[in-house]
Amino acid sequence: MTEPESSFLTLGIESSCDDSAVALLRGRRSVIAELLASQTESHAPFGGVVPEFAARQHLEAFLPLMEEVFRRGALSDPAKEIGLIAVTAGPGLMGSLLVGVMAAKALAMAWNVPLIAVNHLEGHMFANIVSFPDLEPPFLCMIVSGGHTEIVLAKDYGKYEFLGGTRDDAAGEAYDKVGKVLGLPYPGGPVIDRLANAGNPRAFDFPVPMKGNREVSFSFSGLKTAAVTEIARLRKENAEIPLEDVCASFQRAVVESLVGKLSLAVKMTGVTSVALSGGVAANSALRRELQKKKDWKVYLPPASRCTDNAVMIAAAGYSAFRRGVRSSLDLSPDPSWTLW
Repeated sequence: MTEPESSFLTLGIESSCDDSAVALLRGRRSVIAELLASQTESHAPFGGVVPEFAARQHLEAFLPLMEEVFRRGALSDPAKEIGLIAVTAGPGLMGSLLVGVMAAKALAMAWNVPLIAVNHLEGHMFANIVSFPDLEPPFLCMIVSGGHTEIVLAKDYGKYEFLGGTRDDAAGEAYDKVGKVLGLPYPGGPVIDRLANAGNPRAFDFPVPMKGNREVSFSFSGLKTAAVTEIARLRKENAEIPLEDVCASFQRAVVESLVGKLSLAVKMTGVTSVALSGGVAANSALRRELQKKKDWKVYLPPASRCTDNAVMIAAAGYSAFRRGVRSSLDLSPDPSWTLW
C-alpha cells in the first residue's frame, strides 16, 4: 500500500439524499477534482425532498458528472488510474442510495478495483479530516443536519463512541419546518440564519431544548412547537410577524442547546478537540459561538464541506481501505445503517 500523499486515487460517490456528487481524492486529503449536482431548486416547490423524484435525477446526473470529473482530473484511463471506489451506502433515501451504490458496483466490477461502502455520517466526520491536516483522534464531532443531530467521540479512525443524539426532530429539520410555517423558501435553514442576523434574539422567549438536563441528548420538537404556536398566535391577532426577531429568537434557542450539549460532552470526556459537521455546520451563529471557546481547539469546515459531498466519502473510504476494510460486490444500501 502506498503512502497517503502518493498518487493513489480514490473515486468518491455520494447520493444519500438529493445531491449527486463525485470526487477524485489523492491520498488522504488532496482533492484532484469534485463536482456536485444539487436538486434543491427541483424540490423547492414541494417544500421538501420527493424520494422517487430524487432517485430519477440521480440517474440523469451521474454519468455526466463522472465524465467531467475525469476530464478535470486529467485521467486518460480511469480504469487503470483509480485504485479505489468509495460510495455512500447509508443512511439515506433508499432510491437515492441505490443509484450511487449500483454505479459504484458496476465500475468496481468493470475495472476490477476494490469497493468500500461508506457510512454517510462517518463521511461527514471525514470532511474535517480532509480540511484540517492537524486534526487527529481523539476528537469530538457534532454532526448537525436535516436528519441528524448527534455527538460522537472519535477514539481512532473507525472507532467511535456515540455520546448522544436527538430524541425526535433533528436541528436542521426544525429549521426547515419553522421556515415553512413562516412562508420562507426551501430549505429554510439558510434563510432563517440570514434573517436572524438582523433580528433581536431575545424578542421571543423560546425555550432552550434540554436545558439543565445532564445527558448528552437533544430534542427540538418542543422548540419547533413553541415557534409554530407563537406564529399562529400572531396571525390570529392579525399582528405583523417580525420575521427577523422570530428567526433570531428561534436560532438563539437552537444554538444555545447545541453548544450547551457539546460543552457537556467536553466535560464528560476531557477531549477539547471539537469538530463540527453536517449542513447546519454552516450556520453563522453556531460557528460564532463555537469560536468563542478559547479552551477548545475548534474545527469548522468550509461551507462546501458542510453539505453532502463526495470528497468526504472518498476520504472516509480511503481511511477504511488503509485499515484493511473491503466491501463485497454483493453490497446493498441500508437506509438506516448505524455505526454506533
